[in-house]
Amino acid sequence: MELKEILTKAYNMNGSDVFIIPGARVTCKVKGDMVALTDEIVKPAGTEQLVREAYELARRDISKLGDEGDDDFSFAIPALSRFRCNAYFQRGTMAATLRVVAFGLPDPASLGIPQLVMDLARFRNGMILVTGPAGSGKSTTMACIVDKINRERSGHIVTIEDPIEYIHNHKQSLVSQREVPSDAPTFDRALRASLRQAPNVIMLGEMRDLETIRTAITAAETGHLLLSSLHTTGAAKTVDRILDTFPAEQQAQIRVQVSMVLRAVVSQRLVPKKDGGQVAVFEVMTVNPAIQNLIRDGRTHQIDNAIFGGAGQGMLSMDAELQRLCRAGVITRETALLYAVSPETLSKRI
Repeated sequence: MELKEILTKAYNMNGSDVFIIPGARVTCKVKGDMVALTDEIVKPAGTEQLVREAYELARRDISKLGDEGDDDFSFAIPALSRFRCNAYFQRGTMAATLRVVAFGLPDPASLGIPQLVMDLARFRNGMILVTGPAGSGKSTTMACIVDKINRERSGHIVTIEDPIEYIHNHKQSLVSQREVPSDAPTFDRALRASLRQAPNVIMLGEMRDLETIRTAITAAETGHLLLSSLHTTGAAKTVDRILDTFPAEQQAQIRVQVSMVLRAVVSQRLVPKKDGGQVAVFEVMTVNPAIQNLIRDGRTHQIDNAIFGGAGQGMLSMDAELQRLCRAGVITRETALLYAVSPETLSKRI
């Protein structure tokens, strides 16, 4: 099968990811389950051919894959979908994982994104972080927030991504989308440049290193609204991750800065449903004076309790959401406890 045929099959099955790995059938993840797309096992020569077809579709030089061992890029198949590809070497042979990214922007309600998350688009400055494991939908949530801003107010939105997933048309706002490394060599370089592009909103695909985090905090301090993501679970761990990135002698100062610029942390997980498939579960921490004090004083271990106590007041607790889904029969008790922040406490509540 040619790559176009494989990707068409995956798209028609509502698949989310396609795996091309030597020694296995080409496989697609559909609602959390792995489904074979080919009848035969693909040999190394076959996976190399499919990877090369991906580069041809993207009109991209394959030499970077050979030089660095892995490569991220995206491409579109007209009248079908966009795809985000990570090509890499494993055991000396080419392999790839492709994420299906539908044309157009997703509907937040159909994805189960709470209105509380979408309401974060009201902020005009500061930092909003969307966190969670890889593949939990962070990019989709950020794209929905950016689209809401784009539809509802005028300004200049700059996105910095690796690679670009969702295409934003100009609506009420103008949107500049920059891809790393084709449009800028690094996230930090693109972020620094964006500050000279008169942005109102900056969407940074991921905060990967100290310099990028430092520049992001500066951008949020200087009157911009900055959205970004981190591979962390939970608001408390997210704050700790940012602080721990800095040298010990700078952490007291950074705690004060983060307490002042952080507006909200959204943490999301995809959890198996009782009847098959997955459901998104969200935790939302909006930074009020009490949360500011906890961050500034280094008492981040108390944030989870503050979120649970602030439910209904701009907060959404992960454990409370798991409890709600369990009582509604959407997920099992075992699943709720497996993904809980505090399994013992949740067990008593259930």
